[in-house]
Amino acid sequence: MIAFVTGGTGFIGSHLVEHLLASGQYSEVRCLVRTTDKWLEGMDFVRIKGDLNDPVALAKGLDGADTLFHLAAIVKAPTEKEFRIANVDATEHLIRLAQRKGVVNQVILSSLAAAGPSNGTPLSEDEDMYPISLYGQSKKEMEIRIREIAGEMDSIKIIRPPAVYGPREDQIYQFFQTYAKGFCPIVGDGNHPRLSMVYVSDLVEGIYQASLQTDAGVETYFMGGMEQYNWNQITGVTKIVMGKRALRIKLKPTLVKKVGALVEGTASLFGKYPVVNKEKTNEMVMEWMCSNEKAQRKLNYNPGVSLQEGISRTIHWYKQYNWL
Repeated sequence: MIAFVTGGTGFIGSHLVEHLLASGQYSEVRCLVRTTDKWLEGMDFVRIKGDLNDPVALAKGLDGADTLFHLAAIVKAPTEKEFRIANVDATEHLIRLAQRKGVVNQVILSSLAAAGPSNGTPLSEDEDMYPISLYGQSKKEMEIRIREIAGEMDSIKIIRPPAVYGPREDQIYQFFQTYAKGFCPIVGDGNHPRLSMVYVSDLVEGIYQASLQTDAGVETYFMGGMEQYNWNQITGVTKIVMGKRALRIKLKPTLVKKVGALVEGTASLFGKYPVVNKEKTNEMVMEWMCSNEKAQRKLNYNPGVSLQEGISRTIHWYKQYNWL
């Protein structure tokens, strides 16, 4: 069998490619590569040079393929238009091309951000979507578009992970980097807001399991970790793994939002759009929890990496590669 992966050079995508290569399910794993192999360097994959705007490259990747794994997306941009082009329109064009090529088995990565924040209870897939960011809105529109264009024979699995952490991740990493310097910023009181997190190997196993389900139709699955967490738990495990204390700094949500606006405004003077921005800080003060029940029932999804084991593996990787 042949797999075609977009977004394979990224954090989640590179772990997925490793998993596919090790599974023995695929004789060939093709990856769309825009510039450099990045985290794919040294892996036994087939390079498809190009990007989501290159129909020739996409056709080459899809020719004779059995499964499409679409993970490529942008997660930060200053305008709604940029998100729509990259996350909605590009996904539609890719799926329509896959349909013409006869690739009916597709796994598409969405996000908990498409559904929006929770309110005391983990979200399920049958609830209405209320995203609060442009990124989340684009993923919601992507999901709607997929359902509009799906063919009768298509088997499309939409995966919504919450926050994903692990080796090679560079955004949640900023928390560990700050902690290593002796500071531990916490939004709220430490017990709230609560959030779902998933270790990257659990997520890619879930994505792989989704690809084995080939019944026609479009299905959506949340894929979180073993349980819901709060920042007191996260910082407590980090203290044990790093073997050091850090100064806890409790941040009020209003202050966090002001910082996001300030950083974004300052960065705009230099023509850049920062990782810490108004939308990101608005999300940080909310509760983000999702239920794995459907994925467990239909896909045998069974996340097995505990928070302590996941953070331990992650921090040791950061140290090994001199990120900390």
